[in-house]
Amino acid sequence: MNDSNEGIIPSIHNRSIHNRSIPDRWFNVAPHLPEPIPPAKDPDDGGPSRVALMSRIRLKAALNQDASRETWIPIPGPIQEHYEQFGRPTPLTRARKLEAYLGTPAKIFVKREDLLPTGSFKLNSSIAQAWFASSEGAPGLVTETGAGQWGHAVAFASRLYGLKNVIFWANVSARQKKERGTLIKLLGGTVHPSPSLETSTGRMMADQGVVGSLGSAIGEAITFASTNSDYKYISGSNHLHVIQHQSIIGLETKRQLETMGERPDKLIACVGGGSNLAGFMGPFLPEWKRDALRFIAAEAATAPRLTKGEWRYDHADPIGISPLSLSYTLGRNYQLPETHIGGLRQHNGSPVVGLLRRHGIIEPRAYSEQEVFEAGRLFLQQEGILAAPESCHAVRAAIDCAVEARQMKRPETIVFCLSGNGLLDLGGYAASEEAPQSAEIEYAIATR
Repeated sequence: MNDSNEGIIPSIHNRSIHNRSIPDRWFNVAPHLPEPIPPAKDPDDGGPSRVALMSRIRLKAALNQDASRETWIPIPGPIQEHYEQFGRPTPLTRARKLEAYLGTPAKIFVKREDLLPTGSFKLNSSIAQAWFASSEGAPGLVTETGAGQWGHAVAFASRLYGLKNVIFWANVSARQKKERGTLIKLLGGTVHPSPSLETSTGRMMADQGVVGSLGSAIGEAITFASTNSDYKYISGSNHLHVIQHQSIIGLETKRQLETMGERPDKLIACVGGGSNLAGFMGPFLPEWKRDALRFIAAEAATAPRLTKGEWRYDHADPIGISPLSLSYTLGRNYQLPETHIGGLRQHNGSPVVGLLRRHGIIEPRAYSEQEVFEAGRLFLQQEGILAAPESCHAVRAAIDCAVEARQMKRPETIVFCLSGNGLLDLGGYAASEEAPQSAEIEYAIATR
């Protein structure tokens, strides 16, 4: 891994009617990883090449970014302008009321990706990929979505560039979050709960009794793109180009902390596929060892890839339509329970995040649904911010770290990425109110 810090802060783009500034380059984490990213490969089953299929149905720009080993990737001007138009840079705020409530000597900073127009960090990549699609002359996009944040962002970005879009949505979340489905349709998107009858893969999964997940939606989106030449398949997580797009989060955070005269001790993010985590933490990787930074990955206990999964090649979908990728996996046949944590509900994740875990660079912590909703309620009561269920994992980890700092009487700076807002997730909060309370947060606070 390259420990050099040279050039880690990019030049700043100052063309802003709001007198704000944004980076003009994405950061590529690949050259700074402890080993090369393991390549995708085909299974030894005599079937058609999945790797070749993905090369055919993906955007050329995405494939080129995946292949790049340059540290800096220029952000095209029109994408910078849209970033600026829709609220970048997002604020880095201090959670002073939460600090006081916890009685901690730690400072807690929050990177507010929830303030973007679609309510989540997903817009950072959807704008980029929609612009690339328009530039390459693709009439439409097809993708998968878990909790629906990525689907919402794709519909929003597609509208900007006049693109058709089809979204296969894990049916659990489609049932739970009907308002988000309404938003996607208002933006001109077409939504199919997965498994659906729209694709041969969906029909096969339905016949086999497959419970819908992000994986089932991935399989259907790939199948749809392979049989509809007007549509290019795009992803909202896992892949290197997506992590590069999301590096805008970490680059801004880095500059904002420097402006405040702060140096982080712990960086925290929720982790599913891994794009918000790797995008947030990646730009800090060159300093990781030198500055003794700790990177904490908060995952769902119902999909504990990093805490209980195996390091091996696996498909991203339950049927085997996708290529094999090497990371931590629970197995494509793992029965994911129905939860309100749709964005983290997948059996495997990003090879980039897998490498960071395998080399001990990130520290995973798994939380139950009840634990994270408790944290979300406390965060709302103290800071007035309603976090998405996925983001509540990061909130919970930040609270735990702040309590640990209090117990050790150790001042430290904790920074977490609030990846999305929970205004369309009130059903999950309501359901959690009916469940028995764990009281773990209350106990930790009472013993301060």
